[in-house]
Amino acid sequence: MSVLATIRRSIVPVHREGLPFIGMFALVSLILFWLWPLLGWICTGLTVWCALFFRDPDRVTPMREGLVVSPADGRVSKIINAPPPPELNLGNRALPRVSIFMNVFDCHINRSPMSGRIEKINYKAGTFINADLDKASENNERNSLVIASGQTRIMVVQIAGLIARRIVCFVRPGATVRAGERIGMIRFGSRVDVYLPEGVRPLVGEGQTAVAGETVIADLRTAVKELTFRVG
Repeated sequence: MSVLATIRRSIVPVHREGLPFIGMFALVSLILFWLWPLLGWICTGLTVWCALFFRDPDRVTPMREGLVVSPADGRVSKIINAPPPPELNLGNRALPRVSIFMNVFDCHINRSPMSGRIEKINYKAGTFINADLDKASENNERNSLVIASGQTRIMVVQIAGLIARRIVCFVRPGATVRAGERIGMIRFGSRVDVYLPEGVRPLVGEGQTAVAGETVIADLRTAVKELTFRVG
């Protein structure tokens, strides 16, 4: 393999949503270098961070039927039973919910947790409190997607956080998606909730790091007992 090919394989692509922000940071860096080089170097560091924030790496997604993969990079912050967002009109029955918190250093591209059809998308304006807080599921700006495969439905809720100010959705109702396919992103720190079918046991634990499109968070075809985890 040539040196050029190795370099190309080592460079993580940047999503087009981030290009205006990266360009803005780069332009400010040039101006600050002319005014005060120290500030120019600081802004250059922020430009690099911005490029890393909008990185869009390829992922290797397990494709067996029944597997549910993580829709986001980040820390599994909470696993509870909770009713889905009321605007989806799916009832008040409590369902297993896996919450994944993305900090400002995580990749923020969101991916479909399973293959299926986008049955419904509902955007709701709201506040911008810390997305790691449980009440963020009810109060924060959010975008909810229902993904259906046969009789199985999974809800994915993109929740804006303290710094995030825009949720971007790449898909539309009626679209067919594959597990691990890009479905959206949230800018600058946020959270994604996944509502699993009733009775499904999550295969991840609180505090675990999840990788979007790769980490299996549930198996719909296998009846498993609740797992225990250890740290170390």
